[in-house]
Amino acid sequence: MNRKNRNKTASLLCACMLFVCVLCTGCSSSDGQRYAWPLATASPEDTVTQLFALKFAEEVDRLSAGHMKIEVYPNSTLGGDRDLLESCADGDIPFVVQNTAPQVSFMKDLAVFDIPCVFDHVDELREKIDDPPFYDRIGSVYTDGGYHLLGIADQGMRVMSTNRKVDTLDDFKGQKIRTMENSNHLAFWKALGASPTPMSFSEVYIGLQQHTIDAQENPYEVIVSNRLYEQQDYVVETNHLPHLITLIVNDTFYNDLSQEDRQIMDEAAANATAYAREMSDQRIEEKKEQIRKSGTQIIELDENTRNEIRQKAQPVYDQIKESIEPSLFEAYTQ
Repeated sequence: MNRKNRNKTASLLCACMLFVCVLCTGCSSSDGQRYAWPLATASPEDTVTQLFALKFAEEVDRLSAGHMKIEVYPNSTLGGDRDLLESCADGDIPFVVQNTAPQVSFMKDLAVFDIPCVFDHVDELREKIDDPPFYDRIGSVYTDGGYHLLGIADQGMRVMSTNRKVDTLDDFKGQKIRTMENSNHLAFWKALGASPTPMSFSEVYIGLQQHTIDAQENPYEVIVSNRLYEQQDYVVETNHLPHLITLIVNDTFYNDLSQEDRQIMDEAAANATAYAREMSDQRIEEKKEQIRKSGTQIIELDENTRNEIRQKAQPVYDQIKESIEPSLFEAYTQ
């Protein structure tokens, strides 16, 4: 085992030992806890993910009058995205906050969120997420995977940054754009005539600087925090996919709590979700202003171009529809 894995394993074991101590003292909020329950993320501290996690921990403490405690471990302290999902499913780490993208390999129906260009704006997306029947469907996907879904926040929509101006559908053609290694994402950009290139995120800035790639796609927060806009002339509001952030808990752990404690968890999660969305909106506006001040131009696509993109993306719709529960596909796209 290499040094990195040894350190990660030691951190995970430490958190698990504390978690076991909590279980030994009982879970009732009336009795309190001797140690805090761990909540882990793979995201840096200056992100909406971290704000979401911290607000949830704060609300649990407040609503339980200090009897229930959660300790947040950010920045892959207890493991990367896959490690955290496995540890949460096994019950070693009760709480995880993370993006839906790495969860698709564990719960295939979450590929519903890979359907491109369903919503033009984040408000439309949130209205769909908060629709009780749809939220319950998504919740069932997590339950089947061994998790309980407590809340869904976001970092807004994913947008494209590029050195080639995009006003029409034809302007996407031939652009070398970095994407995650996700078959649905790759298929979408190919459908637009672009040349998608999977690449480690750590290589993106240099790739843009050295013109190995022309473009990349991410939410505004990632584009600014990693200063990618410094190497780009344009940010195009393609709004092609949502960047959703989920708060999940081990399903057995959640159901073993008393009804009173579950109600506290639910209310804390609802408050944290609303807060995270508010902070996301605020931060996006700040990031956009920072981009504009740098001289990079932000382009809003017209309705005609958006409709043409949707038409081109229909093969991707069909591809995803075949891989997930059809009723879930219909519920998301209608």
